[in-house]
Amino acid sequence: GDVDSGTLPASGASSKKERKGKELRSWDGQPAGGPKKLNYADESQKPSSEMSSAKLEQMKEIFGAKEGGGPVDLNAPVSEDEEEEEEEEAEAAASSGKAPPLKKRQSSMMMMLRKINLNRPIDDEDLAPVLAAIKEKLMGKNVAEEIAVKLCDSVGSSLRGQKCASFTSIKSMATEALEAALTRILTPRRRVDVLAEVQAAKARSQPYVVVFLGVNGVGKSTTLSKVAYYLRSNGLSVMLCACDTFRSGAVEQLRVHAQCLDVPVFEKGYGRDASGIAADGIAYAKQQGYDVVLVDTAGRMQDNEPLMRALAKLVNTNRPDLVLFVGEALVGNDSVDQVTKFNQALMDLSQVRDPRLIDGIVLTKFDTIDDKVGAAISMVYVTGKPIVFVGVGQTYADIRNLNVKMVVKQLVK
Repeated sequence: GDVDSGTLPASGASSKKERKGKELRSWDGQPAGGPKKLNYADESQKPSSEMSSAKLEQMKEIFGAKEGGGPVDLNAPVSEDEEEEEEEEAEAAASSGKAPPLKKRQSSMMMMLRKINLNRPIDDEDLAPVLAAIKEKLMGKNVAEEIAVKLCDSVGSSLRGQKCASFTSIKSMATEALEAALTRILTPRRRVDVLAEVQAAKARSQPYVVVFLGVNGVGKSTTLSKVAYYLRSNGLSVMLCACDTFRSGAVEQLRVHAQCLDVPVFEKGYGRDASGIAADGIAYAKQQGYDVVLVDTAGRMQDNEPLMRALAKLVNTNRPDLVLFVGEALVGNDSVDQVTKFNQALMDLSQVRDPRLIDGIVLTKFDTIDDKVGAAISMVYVTGKPIVFVGVGQTYADIRNLNVKMVVKQLVK
């Protein structure tokens, strides 16, 4: 039957128990947490969800919400450094026939003479100091220890028993093998092309549904908003669905983003079954002809079984087209624990034969980590799933594809 569209938008009812905690942030000019009791049948009691035009313009400026700027370029350089490195690589390729500077030639020659080919197969004794240095370097760049060990094992296996070519050091051979292994891990078996998949869903007259999940405080709502902005910049109609019914202020936060993006948000307040809200939202989006539904979920720790069970229910009841795990680029071993346990919970707590698991990863704060890019390798290694987007700044347009070549370069340098 018809979906109750009166919930688009609605405001959050407060939870039954008042718990003491940090002071709530006000997202839309309303008192934090909203009024104690709302009777939606009485329109006079329904709070205004609209920001003043001045406040809206201010928020749009903060998030960089621009109209008519053309599609967001997911492959644009993130920083001037990246742009310069790409230019330097192009120049190096153009002048590859030229001899390197004399000083560089001399230092390279000295290195070669120090590690000159001994004309015998490489053994464990040769590899041990090289692999120990690689492991230390990888861990220093936030690669989880167990992943660093496995990468070193892979490099060792590929070199053991080989002979060094003339004037080649074991270190340089190991670096090449490491580059190849890292590139292989980060190059996805299944590339997630969101725009193509949305078009395929449109051809079936279905909205394309994306669920965002992850631990508390990693930037899920902002990431969702960036993806909405990217999709809108490519001419697609987007609806947000507020399924974080747990954290006070979450619905108001999403409402602010929705107004800045000029997209609708489907909401039913707090303390409700998130899976049911998602189902109603998806049905409403289909009814109204929206191209994409982006579902926001409550942040939860990977060890919180009741919340993980609710998440498994939402994902497996609604069977979204894409399930994205949002994690911070700053974490190392924690990222492996988080993404592994989220995937395990979706599998164990779903109560269906063919559970929907994580399809891809979004890494936030990727612009803040310099060369400590190891979380990218760790998460992809343990899940076998690709990094679909990286967040590279505060504004909506600050979203990119993962530059595999650049990440590998940062890890081996």
